[in-house]
Amino acid sequence: MSAVHITQNNFESVVMQSEKPVLLDFWAPWCGPCRMVLPLVEEIALQREDILVGKVNVDEEPELATRFEVMSIPTLVVMKDGKPVNRSVGAKTKSGILAML
Repeated sequence: MSAVHITQNNFESVVMQSEKPVLLDFWAPWCGPCRMVLPLVEEIALQREDILVGKVNVDEEPELATRFEVMSIPTLVVMKDGKPVNRSVGAKTKSGILAML
């Protein structure tokens, strides 16, 4: 499954109620490092059916960025049972992202 566009409107139903671990990618279209991570996150979304991958555009969803205290992008947050359990700031390799899970 491809990455899901996460908004304030679908956050509760998609992320908080997910039975799978969730990888959230906080990004913006103007962010160079975000564009480097984008194909890796999409690839993980397509290859790993055991996790849900969500993308949060911080320009469109400032409330979610604030809720997760995102100060720099890209920020990756892993959630399990509705709680953040791991986070990383900055570009990562695919193996680095998978190690977070």
